[in-house]
Amino acid sequence: MSSAVSRDLTVIVLAAGGGTRMRSKTMKVLHPVAGRSMIGHVLNAVRAVEPQRVVAVIGHQREVVGAHILELLPDVVLAVQDEQRGTGHAVRVAMEALGDVRTGTVIVATGDTPLLEGESLRMFAAEHDAAQRAVSVLSAIVDDPFGYGRIVRDSDGDVEAIVEEKDASPAQREIAEINSGILAFDVEFLLEALPQIGNDNSKGEYYLTDTVQLARDAGLTVGAHALDDPWQTEGANDREELALLGRELNRRIVGRWMRAGVTVMDPATTWIDADVVLAADVTILPGTQLLGATVIGEDAVIGPDSTLKDCEIGVGARVVRTHGELAVVGAGGTVGPFSYLRPGTQLGANGRIGAFVETKNAVIGDGAKVPHLSYVGDAEVGEGTNIGAGTIFANYDGVAKHRTKVGRQARTGSNNTFVAPVEIGDGAATGAGTVVRRDVPPGALAVSAGPQRNLPGWAQSKRAGTAQAAAAEAAAREESHPDDPELG
Repeated sequence: MSSAVSRDLTVIVLAAGGGTRMRSKTMKVLHPVAGRSMIGHVLNAVRAVEPQRVVAVIGHQREVVGAHILELLPDVVLAVQDEQRGTGHAVRVAMEALGDVRTGTVIVATGDTPLLEGESLRMFAAEHDAAQRAVSVLSAIVDDPFGYGRIVRDSDGDVEAIVEEKDASPAQREIAEINSGILAFDVEFLLEALPQIGNDNSKGEYYLTDTVQLARDAGLTVGAHALDDPWQTEGANDREELALLGRELNRRIVGRWMRAGVTVMDPATTWIDADVVLAADVTILPGTQLLGATVIGEDAVIGPDSTLKDCEIGVGARVVRTHGELAVVGAGGTVGPFSYLRPGTQLGANGRIGAFVETKNAVIGDGAKVPHLSYVGDAEVGEGTNIGAGTIFANYDGVAKHRTKVGRQARTGSNNTFVAPVEIGDGAATGAGTVVRRDVPPGALAVSAGPQRNLPGWAQSKRAGTAQAAAAEAAAREESHPDDPELG
């Protein structure tokens, strides 16, 4: 059978329902799975069949849902279903929004099936076109069909009916093939059938599945394309089902990357979003989340216990126990443990951001190091520079943010504070404990502390009767009589 898909193809995506069982202020189809909204996954599958037209039926929170869909697929036609009166009514609204479409194929998909794959949708459309059916149903074979509509076939293998659980006979309940709710239609038949769908049922709704009986009554062919992967047709009606779909999709994503040459030490504790890109020979250690549009270069090692969102990690870099967002780590760079890379962080090749370091809107040059216990915000650190432990880039004056620039090959002491705006020149140095309030010229040493003063006997006089004073007195006696055995 040909796998070619008709070029005259329309896809309708149903996204009007409120999803009340989610118990959420967020519309059901907008809930994220693997870094994309549920409807985002569906639209991604729809793109794979290269339809001539796509219509999204929206209703609840139409402004939010419509804007999201347009962002993902700018050429989509939005059809508003003011009152949700069933799937048949939704498709009628969609066809009215399209206008004069009289030929070709229409696929109706639901907006809450995030595991649906483009290749499956393409094969479904191709089979429908090749068989020249009036209606085709995308079905799935499941182990436990309880609660689903059953696909009843006749002796020729064509679809005779879709029977809901409550209406099924004991024999029909044994059928393992279920209706996914995704259908394909010949446009001419669909336009004739939609006005014939009635709402004489307990909910008073117009059901699109009634078209199966209408086609059979007209002597037309109805078929089903069965998937042996039922996850692709599963939707999420509540948070528990959403979590199950997320876990299954993540399992598939992680498995795909392992087959592509990525080492994942513990797939059960590793989460990888759908839009993440990993090179060969990346190693992912346990407890790692790679989110958003994160890109990881070859031979990089990430984790354990790290979360990176929309980050770019270079070839051979090492990121340990780190949280990062909108940050870039250059080739050979090392980060962590317990580092926090906030948006705008850029670490150059072979640079280092060490333990308990927070960075924000900071460019740290090639080979530069911020090894310990520091905050680097709104800063530029030059190539090869070393920032001493416990350094604070004081970028906020209470009203506005200011930048600090540290030049190339500078060496700054421990427990420094750089009060922005300030510039430390190439090859300059600062002493331990220095507060830098003015620019430091290239090659200069900046110190701000006065000479050290020692006050003898302070512990004995100010802390008399304490263990501290007793230790000081004993040390003083020993210094006075170093050879006296009675003091030993």
